Amino acid sequence: MYLDNAATTPLLPEVRAAMEPYLQDVFGNPSSIHAAGRAARAGIERARAQVASLLGVPAQALVFTSGGTESVQAALLGAWLAAGSRGHVITGQAEHHAVLHTCELLAELGADVTYLPPQPDGSLTTAAVLAAIRPETRLVSLMAVNNETGAVTPVAETAAAVKRLRPDIVVHSDMVQALGLAPLRLSDTQLDLASFSGHKIHAPKGVGVLYIRQGTPWRPVLRGGAQERGRRAGTEHAAGIVGLGAAAAWLQAQGEQRLRRLEQIRAAFVQGLHGLPGVEWNSPAQGGAASVLNVSFSGVRSDRLLMRLDLEGVAASAGAACTAGSLQPSHVLQACGWPPERVESAVRFSFSSLLDPAEVLAAGQVVARVVQDLRGGRAAQG
Repeated sequence: MYLDNAATTPLLPEVRAAMEPYLQDVFGNPSSIHAAGRAARAGIERARAQVASLLGVPAQALVFTSGGTESVQAALLGAWLAAGSRGHVITGQAEHHAVLHTCELLAELGADVTYLPPQPDGSLTTAAVLAAIRPETRLVSLMAVNNETGAVTPVAETAAAVKRLRPDIVVHSDMVQALGLAPLRLSDTQLDLASFSGHKIHAPKGVGVLYIRQGTPWRPVLRGGAQERGRRAGTEHAAGIVGLGAAAAWLQAQGEQRLRRLEQIRAAFVQGLHGLPGVEWNSPAQGGAASVLNVSFSGVRSDRLLMRLDLEGVAASAGAACTAGSLQPSHVLQACGWPPERVESAVRFSFSSLLDPAEVLAAGQVVARVVQDLRGGRAAQG
């Protein structure tokens, strides 16, 4: 049972089918003007329209990238360059490392960065962001859905509040974990920049999207060619982009049915843990993303539990996949203020709407049994 969908998701059959021609027959360089190049270009532009329809934005506002990390770095560094490489940046302590490490780079380049402490679930409030704004603030970056806890930060509301106070501040959101979890029309928000990744929504790895609202002060970072309207140099990954477009079309067709199924799947997993003592819920009790559930099992180290679960055929994680090889505890849960023993026993289970609730229930029961085994007891589960 694969319960690590916040790390990556399996490829949809529809996505694979859409990609196959671009892996063999439609192999032309999309920048070439001959028929082979035009065929590849047509696939890319069709995918751009599909993603734009899902996001509720003009197609020309989208730039295809190699993934969420590049989209984040291009957004932040591009906004910083447009601001004259000066000023103050606001972000959160519980952001993904794609944001945190890019902000470290900005600091090396002269930025003054404020890292706001999150609420206990990992989210940030609008009031906290507004209170941190200074006369020299140029950029705000907020994660929409926390990748470790599923906590939701009201990024649209916050962007609107920031713009009322200071229309010149550029507002970016890492929305990698938010795509497909709620109806989204970015054009109806005051977000200037937003970052997305394909492999979190059943598209292939190696492709992402950056949204740039028209008129946003921003400069391209990856240079060396005129691709993507001069905003991102490099020959486009046509097959991956076509796959992302197919995944976006599938998500849009699913609508809110997908969200209801995710809620059903998460509830089935929680039911599987019923009766297990010493469970602490690190994800929000209400209002969080149904795709992520972060749980601490008192008295059981997460690394030991994950190894045992792997032997039982259950895949989960102790946090973000990009830090899975690190011995450092979760920076997100530490920022949330939880004590070390709770952080060291935390496991993230993340779900896909493709899962069978009955199988997820059984997986939850396996987790409960293994936890009891590791505690040295085999108490019956209620």
